[in-house]
Amino acid sequence: MKPQTILAAGAVFAFIAVGLGAFGAHGLKTVLSVAQLGTYQTAVEYQFYHALALLLVAGIGFQFPQASGLKWAAVLFVAGTVLFSGSLYALVFTGIKILGAVTPLGGLCFLAGWLVLAFAALKQLK
Repeated sequence: MKPQTILAAGAVFAFIAVGLGAFGAHGLKTVLSVAQLGTYQTAVEYQFYHALALLLVAGIGFQFPQASGLKWAAVLFVAGTVLFSGSLYALVFTGIKILGAVTPLGGLCFLAGWLVLAFAALKQLK
C-alpha cells in the first residue's frame, strides 16, 4: 500500500466515523437502547482512532518511504476497523449475538498494527 492509499483510507474511515457518530447522536438515541448506543459509540470511537492512526502511518510513509512495516500496520488497522467496528455496527443493527465473536479479532488486528508500527519506528532508529 502506498502512503497515498493509506492517507485516502484514513480520510474515508474518518469521514464515515464522523457521519455515523452524528447519525448515532441525533438519529438513533430514540431507537436504540442505552446499551446499544454504548456499543455503537464504541464502534465509532475505535473507527475514528484508527482512521487517525492510518493518517499517522501515511504521514510517516511520506517522510520515511523506506520504512518497513508501515504497509502491514496500515493493513492491520484497516482489517481491525472492519472487523471490530464493523462487527459492533452489525451487532447493534441486527441483534445477532454471534457477531460479537468477531470483535476480538478486530481488537487483535489493532494490537498487532500498533506493535508493527512500534517495530517499524525502532528499525528507523538504527
